[in-house]
Amino acid sequence: MLLNRTRAITFFTLMLAVLLIVAGCGNKPSTGQSGTADTTKSGQETNKEAPKENSDSKKSSDSKNPIVTIEMESGDSIEIELYPDKAPNTVNNFISLVNKGFYDGTIFHRVIPGFMIQGGDPQGIGIGGPGYGIKGEFAKNGVENDLKHTEGVLSMARSEDPNSAGSQFFIMVADAPHLDGDYAAFGKVIKGMEIAQAIVNVPTGANDKPEKDQKMKKVTVNTFGVTYPEPEKIQS
Repeated sequence: MLLNRTRAITFFTLMLAVLLIVAGCGNKPSTGQSGTADTTKSGQETNKEAPKENSDSKKSSDSKNPIVTIEMESGDSIEIELYPDKAPNTVNNFISLVNKGFYDGTIFHRVIPGFMIQGGDPQGIGIGGPGYGIKGEFAKNGVENDLKHTEGVLSMARSEDPNSAGSQFFIMVADAPHLDGDYAAFGKVIKGMEIAQAIVNVPTGANDKPEKDQKMKKVTVNTFGVTYPEPEKIQS
């Protein structure tokens, strides 16, 4: 009789111990197939230890290229994105001239269908400039620049001297691969290409000059808060 009571007490003691172990297991984090903790708390702790992107790197990745807007006298506009990574000093020069109002009131003095429209001469006849030159940023002048002269690309006009570009520029209305590596391409039209195509098809007279002035009323630039330095100049 005493033996049976002892066995009964032992049995109930073992059952109580098993119940306590099972209850304790319910408070432990479960793991998925990957072996990582599956609980919200564990996830929060992991995030706190993860490396964070600093503000400087984010600012750099979010930076935008300058956008130039050419407002024509007709009211139409051409928007051009500049590429400082392709031709930095050329971009600095263009932005500097734009900010000084150099191009306001100037004309596209030379237009050739199937090729390009050219402007930026304060005299309007193809021989004027700002009174200085800049180094030609293109391959044949020892500067790496892989921007091709495709439709819409903005590039600098120059004489036979590779470092003679100043203010005159041209916009391609068709591809011209023969110019690649020989002229400093530094931007591309992102809006209003149809305006450039219309300009190139106006009636022209001597020296491919439009019979009716194709005047740039106002040229502005949005640098998105970035300050671009004055260009390195070559005095003529």
